[in-house]
Amino acid sequence: MKLEKSILKQNQTIQISGSKSISNRLLILEKLFKNIKITNLSNSQDTQLLKKALSSESETVDIHHAGTAMRFLTSYYAIQDRKTTILTGSERMKERPIKNLVTALQNLGVEIEYLEKEGFPPLKITGRKILTSEVDIPANISSQFITSLLLIAGKLENGLKINLTGEITSRSYIEMTLDILSKFGIINSFEGNTIKVENFNVNGQSSIVNYEVESDWSSASYFYSTAAIGRKNIHLKSFYKNSTQGDSAAVDIYEKFFGIKTIFSESDHQLTIEPHENFIFPEKIILNMNNCPDIAQTVCVTAAALKIPFEISGLGTLKVKETDRLLALHNELQKLGTETEITDVSIKSINFKKSEENISVKTYQDHRMAMSFAPFCLLKEINIEDENVVEKSYPEFWEDLSKLLI
Repeated sequence: MKLEKSILKQNQTIQISGSKSISNRLLILEKLFKNIKITNLSNSQDTQLLKKALSSESETVDIHHAGTAMRFLTSYYAIQDRKTTILTGSERMKERPIKNLVTALQNLGVEIEYLEKEGFPPLKITGRKILTSEVDIPANISSQFITSLLLIAGKLENGLKINLTGEITSRSYIEMTLDILSKFGIINSFEGNTIKVENFNVNGQSSIVNYEVESDWSSASYFYSTAAIGRKNIHLKSFYKNSTQGDSAAVDIYEKFFGIKTIFSESDHQLTIEPHENFIFPEKIILNMNNCPDIAQTVCVTAAALKIPFEISGLGTLKVKETDRLLALHNELQKLGTETEITDVSIKSINFKKSEENISVKTYQDHRMAMSFAPFCLLKEINIEDENVVEKSYPEFWEDLSKLLI
């Protein structure tokens, strides 16, 4: 997709669909507990794949590129007593590690086999009734492993105590999960490195819990970047001031480093992204994004577009996403004229030079690469390869972006 060099319109309004992170958690809980009615569900490909998998009667379930679905379904199928499921995905999914989650479930008594490479999908899961009530799991790989266990914990006869080992990554996503559990009456606690979830029995309960999904903050971040580069107001619908989504960190990050103020309207849950006039950009951005790594690509592209030196750490999980996002960023930022150094957990700009004449950004089958680089079209014509990857999380992205540009 070729994006012509554009100008940002003033005061346009965008409605983003429900958070993929919240939607996917709710779908698992809805299937397990039956007493949930969901509105504003995400229309992302990942959420639709998870929804389809949960309604499938097939022994083999293919979730393609949907990493969240792979992790959440691994635990879900683990407690389907005497049911055998083969859980598989795309070739990239077969390269994404899942051993820590599988080991935790095996320690709880579940029978899981690796069908190809040790530690990676596809998996053969033989579900059973779990009576063990305590398990250890490393906390420094993926918060989705922990959330996967938390989502089934209330269904276990003796509840579950999870002991987290190592530094906790993306803590905000764990807290989001616990907040959702609490809203449905599932008692839990998170103290130090220990999480406890009590058994929850819905038998005899007739009341349905209604849950309206807040719009997706990861998706909102691309419009923060657009406003930061284009310096015009943008309005976004269905966002809450005190969000549990980790990527709502964009509010503070974009105000501090890019001069973007967020104004919330409590009455209609709309926010306005408003650039500060005469904002003085920082000499350097130094930032640990351990709690919000999914918006790191967006922040890097914004900084590159505005030529603000940056040093971002806490990005260890980016190497095991849809692609190695740190390497992908390193490669594609060069085309924008930004040279970087990367480690396994960080990225740092080392030089700004003139961008390439004909910029064509590779997306590496990664939706966030496409959307995070798109706002650069406010400075220069840019080509986004394989633009359909956005369907994974935000199918209407190109349509919504076009509403903002002239």
